[in-house]
Amino acid sequence: MAIEVKDHLFSLSTNNSLYQMKIDEYGVLNHTWYGAKTSMDMSYIEDYPEISFSANLWDTERSRLYSLNDRLLEYPGGGISDFRLPALSVSVRDGSCALDLRYHSYEVTDNKYELSGLPASFEGKGKVQTLKITMKDTVYDIYVDLLYGVFEEENIITRAVIIRNLTFFPLRIHKVMSACLDLPDNEYEVIHFHGRHAMERMMERTSVDHGAFSIGSRRGQSSHQHNPGLILARKNTTEVSGDAYGMLLVYSGSFLAEVEKDQLDQLRAAIGLGTEHFEWTVLPGEKFTAPEAILSFTEAGLGQLSRQYHEFIREHVIRSEFVHKKRPILINNWEATYFDFDGKKLLEIAETAHDLGIDLFVLDDGWFGNRHDDDSSLGDWMVNEEKLRMPLKQLVDRIHAMDMQFGIWIEPEMISEKSNLHHEHPEWVLRSPNRYPARSRYQLVLDMANPEVIDHLENVFAHLIEENGIDYIKWDMNRSISDFYSPSLSPVQQGEMLHRYMLGVYDLADRLTSRFPDVLFEGCAGGGGRFDAGMLHYFPQYWCSDDTDAHNRCFIQYGTSFFYPISATGSHVSAVPNHQSGRVTSLRTRAVVAMAGTFGYELDLSALDEKEKEEVIRQIADYRRKQELICEGDYYRLTDPNTQNVCAWSFVSKDKRKVLVQAVVFEHRPNAKKPHVVLQGLEENGWYRRKADGKLFSGNALMKAGIFLPNELGTDMGYQIEFERIEKKESITMN
Repeated sequence: MAIEVKDHLFSLSTNNSLYQMKIDEYGVLNHTWYGAKTSMDMSYIEDYPEISFSANLWDTERSRLYSLNDRLLEYPGGGISDFRLPALSVSVRDGSCALDLRYHSYEVTDNKYELSGLPASFEGKGKVQTLKITMKDTVYDIYVDLLYGVFEEENIITRAVIIRNLTFFPLRIHKVMSACLDLPDNEYEVIHFHGRHAMERMMERTSVDHGAFSIGSRRGQSSHQHNPGLILARKNTTEVSGDAYGMLLVYSGSFLAEVEKDQLDQLRAAIGLGTEHFEWTVLPGEKFTAPEAILSFTEAGLGQLSRQYHEFIREHVIRSEFVHKKRPILINNWEATYFDFDGKKLLEIAETAHDLGIDLFVLDDGWFGNRHDDDSSLGDWMVNEEKLRMPLKQLVDRIHAMDMQFGIWIEPEMISEKSNLHHEHPEWVLRSPNRYPARSRYQLVLDMANPEVIDHLENVFAHLIEENGIDYIKWDMNRSISDFYSPSLSPVQQGEMLHRYMLGVYDLADRLTSRFPDVLFEGCAGGGGRFDAGMLHYFPQYWCSDDTDAHNRCFIQYGTSFFYPISATGSHVSAVPNHQSGRVTSLRTRAVVAMAGTFGYELDLSALDEKEKEEVIRQIADYRRKQELICEGDYYRLTDPNTQNVCAWSFVSKDKRKVLVQAVVFEHRPNAKKPHVVLQGLEENGWYRRKADGKLFSGNALMKAGIFLPNELGTDMGYQIEFERIEKKESITMN
């Protein structure tokens, strides 16, 4: 059984990990172990000496040996003798903030819990058990349900929290973490993923010093600046060995992740909703549900931790029927035309794309209202037939007649001041009373906390899809939220606005993706600003970054890969000089990098010369042949581009028969050895034939000594090397 309860000990087992909690003599739920799998009660390693200036529970009377401030706790409340970061902070009617949670009851069920109104993992194939531990405050009827979903085969434990108010007065929540993890020592470093627009998810590894380390977003979205996940890794942990813990929040709004090293050199890590501009009132008889967090542990290094997350997100987070389908190779007109197009120009691009073998034409921004630049018409989702010089349906039909699919860009959450919608419904805009709203990209934000707005948007976009036969939707969001006030909420509810906004986004995404399951949705937020597990629940792929420069994408896609599968990563070949960096890279290199994703093109194909078009035809055929391996195979990071001259990664089929190595050598270094990479994930005793020249290598040689890459002159040189395992050793020669 994945969940075992015996003698006040809760043991949650996966194939390779054990998570344990224990109720002590005072009813406090202690966290005793999360790590490598063992076969005993791990509370024997607890050591709590008397510590001066650590307050003691009232229950302990004259004893000074018991303090919550020193113990490893499962879900710490605030205000009762624990001076460390709390997981939950509330206040009651008299303004006091003390919360003393003690064990109340538990329940085990043979299915996965669900979270109303929020994206969450689901059971899928295989068996999942849920443990619900209910904690209760010692004074008030405040109940906290701790939910644990145990995915045994996947080495995943999910966490969620529900706060129930059974008092007769309102309860105010000031902070709620979805998961908290106390560890007994401090031999860890924090890995997190920071960035900015067009340079998202830059991996950073930092030591944990005394005090608190935190990342988060105050922007109303998970943001370009910080991704809602972190990894705790032993100092000696590498890609292929060592302990690593992952914590990933299934949420797309403002969040907070904290790590604290205490006076006993113990660590506390927690992740949940952002605390700034957050306060939620739970009325008597009501409850509040916090988002889900996904936890995973491995002894086998960062690469294995990533593969556990990749598989879990594919099988248990992304609910779209496209998750295992081969995605269409697309052409997006944005970098080819920006706002300057008509139907004739779009058809020229589509005709060329058809001739080259592309599956899907995507019409980006500028097709609606009076949209000739980015300062008007958001909210007016009526086709500008004068600009297109034809009805949209006619354009769609002509592209369908080419045996291509048609996709379109939308930005549901935004509104322009220069729009009919703003004129008709100024009350639908987020803005503080008596203040002018902050502009960003000359657009304002719709009040997604208002159910009327959600109803309106569903009707508008359902009509767009149904009337025109749309096959693909690119859902964008091009600014952060800065005016934290919803006209649809009362003054005392304004602290709820950001979370209610996100619930509204999820509601709309749920309605549209459920209503149109055959439409492929791709998420976008100024590129990868909201690339998270919450949005991936609804959208099976996400635009990785607005930076399409192949060199920069090596770093962006490297950081993205720590949590998110390649099959969810939108990546395109764009024009050179690159529109974001001005860099010139070869068409070959641009394709190599873009193939580590859903693959497509974002340039004017009709402007390519014949030699380039022939190369595009070969690239498309090449990707089709490799697509299943890329999207369904196991992914391995072979180098760290932050410290090496090579960014290399590989895909290995589940049966270890097929191997694809992709790499970019950043610069040629004169008078130096060839660039070199060591492979991973092969059958150690197997033999592999290199496709390019037929040479044979043993699996253990490739994983111990590796291979050389070419040493061509130039910068940002991209390569692909394929291997296939042979059935037997016939004609094997030493190379």
